Amino acid sequence: MKTYDIEEQVNNIKKLSAYNVVEISDIDELSAKAAILEHKKTKARIFALLTDDNNKVFTIGFRTPSKDSTGVAHILEHSVLCGSKKFPAKDPFVELVKGSLNTFLNAITYPDKTVYPIASCNDKDFDNLMEVYLDAVFYPNVYTEPKIFKQEGWHYEVVDENGNPDENGNIILNGVVYNEMKGAFSAADSVLERSITKTLFEGHSYGEESGGDPDVIPTLTYENFLDMHSKYYHPSNSYIYLYGDMDVAEKLDRIDKEYLDKFEYKFVDSKIEEVKPLESVRERNFEYPITENQNEENATYLSWNTLVGGELDPTVYMGFQILEYVLIDAPGAPLMQALIDAGIGEDVYGGYANGIYVPYFGVTAKNSNLDRKPEFLAVIEGTLRKLAYEGLDKEAIKAAINVFEFKAREADYGSYPKGLMYGLSSFDSWLYDADPTMHLRFENIFKTLREEVENGYFESLIKKHLLDNKNTAIVTMTPKGTYH
Repeated sequence: MKTYDIEEQVNNIKKLSAYNVVEISDIDELSAKAAILEHKKTKARIFALLTDDNNKVFTIGFRTPSKDSTGVAHILEHSVLCGSKKFPAKDPFVELVKGSLNTFLNAITYPDKTVYPIASCNDKDFDNLMEVYLDAVFYPNVYTEPKIFKQEGWHYEVVDENGNPDENGNIILNGVVYNEMKGAFSAADSVLERSITKTLFEGHSYGEESGGDPDVIPTLTYENFLDMHSKYYHPSNSYIYLYGDMDVAEKLDRIDKEYLDKFEYKFVDSKIEEVKPLESVRERNFEYPITENQNEENATYLSWNTLVGGELDPTVYMGFQILEYVLIDAPGAPLMQALIDAGIGEDVYGGYANGIYVPYFGVTAKNSNLDRKPEFLAVIEGTLRKLAYEGLDKEAIKAAINVFEFKAREADYGSYPKGLMYGLSSFDSWLYDADPTMHLRFENIFKTLREEVENGYFESLIKKHLLDNKNTAIVTMTPKGTYH
């Protein structure tokens, strides 16, 4: 098995005439060399991690902010994998799943981006997967086959009571994404999550449902669907990530000649807009469906959430993940324990929701009652205030730092290739025009956090971001029967 010399790779990358080298640097934590490039003609962004890891990863992503809740980004993510110029098969994705030696193969829609990652240890398989995905995103069959939009998005059908075609039957809505989101919107936890973001980010693209709201999906037209692709699925709005033991220069040369060079540069207005601060604490009540067999008593969700940011501050970004563990996730965590001891809900959960431009921190009590809301809020504020001013358990914080540092060093992500996870982590800064290596260079982050434990750093996070912060949404969700 060939292992590519990294210094030789760097020299070959520098010789690529189609790209400008922005920066090449070592990431000691990953035993990798990082290369950041820009495609000269289209301004496509490139990030490569040169390592000796045989489990190679390729990802292409696009910034895709949602303007509404039609789920167009989600429908497009499904649709581009339904055949392309070079691979006209009806469903190449299914064929790949059946015949590929991949270690990862998927496509993911986020609130502000859509990514297409693949991974494989086999060189030929990796090249094939990469080509299928590149052809799918740049030359999909959606322009010549409207039925793809109907199949993956939504369409009307006339069926009998058993769901079989019958011209005398009932008219129903159908579609892969429509049905998927209908299922998601029937799950209470999912409805709550959407209610929280809708409240926190009212008037912002994050307040829309990128996956698609079943009530809104049928308003999406084929023309608007195609507009989404032609606007955002362009090299000038693309992020291309490569990782592992491969000839990166050869891959980049091929990506240029077969795809990027076929396009001209165009300005794509996909920038994630600033989130406007809330003028005061925002309170909203939502309803969620229950079946006639479910009891409405003790079935209310109480949720407190606040915008904290930190996506482009690696110390705050990691600090809040550690704070989540200390306050909520660890055995006997004080915020979790205080709510459980008060008997406010049957289950308590929460944490730091990142991966977006402005992350938020939240706590939810499940299976509670609406009249417990004042007590719920009082316990949260009282507990946080006590911890902020009397101090957190320093040993608990140090133990939490050790947990996260060990995980970062071991790079054990279960069945997910570590190169895949590094790539997804890079998007947490790269997508917002910041350094893609920001969250991968963890050595100094943990060093700083460990040094700051005794200086009240974590207490200051609580004071500044959780207590003295009007950017807060209090969301309650009450049951409404009957859901069939």
